[in-house]
Amino acid sequence: MKLVRFGEDGQEKPGIIDDQGQIRDLSNVLPDLTGAALSPESLSRIRNLDPSTLPLAPSGQRLGSCVGQVRNFIAIGLNYADHAAETGAPIPAEPIVFNKAPSCIVGPNDNVIIPRGSQKTDWEVELAIVIGSRASYVGANEAMDFVAGYCICNDVSEREYQLERGGTWTKGKGCPTFGPLGPWLVTKDEIPDPQNLSMWLDVNGERMQTGSTKTMIFNVAKIVSYLSHFMILEPGDVITTGTPPGVGMAMKPPRYLKSGDEVSLGIEGLGEQRQRFVAFEESPPDTSKGRHGH
Repeated sequence: MKLVRFGEDGQEKPGIIDDQGQIRDLSNVLPDLTGAALSPESLSRIRNLDPSTLPLAPSGQRLGSCVGQVRNFIAIGLNYADHAAETGAPIPAEPIVFNKAPSCIVGPNDNVIIPRGSQKTDWEVELAIVIGSRASYVGANEAMDFVAGYCICNDVSEREYQLERGGTWTKGKGCPTFGPLGPWLVTKDEIPDPQNLSMWLDVNGERMQTGSTKTMIFNVAKIVSYLSHFMILEPGDVITTGTPPGVGMAMKPPRYLKSGDEVSLGIEGLGEQRQRFVAFEESPPDTSKGRHGH
């Protein structure tokens, strides 16, 4: 299944993509695609519905992030062997773990705001895991039982904040709008091998990243198992799993995003995103209702 959230910012409704590629409204079935709605039992109930019996969503709807009210937004760094090579970093012996702020989550095609004064805003196409069951101390051989599905994440990163300002990477990873998710949450039954997905990212129509999840150092099962030994993973938690080569930071000279740039990205079987990058001064964050509803 391909599950979506559609509608205005903060007022998204749950939906499912039918065989014709249209959005069907699930809001009479469940309130939102959050937490327990992503459990195996809930997904089974949705799977048994006939989408043609559900109302069509109005055309032209904005897509919100495909998961709402995310509590934990966890990221794995330097998790592609070819990306580690391009940055000159050694292959990690264990997964590098950091957090992205849940408040940075936006829809897949929303504008991304370049932080005030930023000079080093960068792009990263990534496969994101969505958790479906509570996981604590699970083995790698059973970890996939705890996965609801997958989506695309653009792990937008401010490299000065991440690498030059001291402390952890989190500073450069959680700025407002730095976590586009979607367009869809694709349930794991549609992605039989998450370790063999092609992925790409363009800036202003120019191909920057071409890769495959085949070059991940730690695979999906290992990541879920590993994290569950350090924290409890809850339904609706999102784990973004690293990026292939081609980031702006690694270019010679480095290349970073500026206001007006358009970034498009996709992963095999998971759809595509497209964002326009805008300066903070052109698009100040809307703090009236917060961004946690995404």
